[in-house]
Amino acid sequence: MKQGIHPEYKAIKVTCSCGSIFETRSTLGRDLLLEVCSKCHPFYTGKQKIVDTAGRVDRFKQKYGSGRTTKKSGPEQSKSDSK
Repeated sequence: MKQGIHPEYKAIKVTCSCGSIFETRSTLGRDLLLEVCSKCHPFYTGKQKIVDTAGRVDRFKQKYGSGRTTKKSGPEQSKSDSK
């Protein structure tokens, strides 16, 4: 490696808006403030928030249902159809 052409790789403190603080190394050379980290991001926590813009989720559910519809089959259906 050539000497003098690479930036310094320093330890920095990273602070998230959720309050999580951890230390890493970076060429930035100053502390970082993040909005989302691995402790509060929905992908890593498994908690997904549905942002409902102008009732679109409700309209979708009304139009297509909840997605868990069960069809009656077998003898129960044939009895109600014959009446």
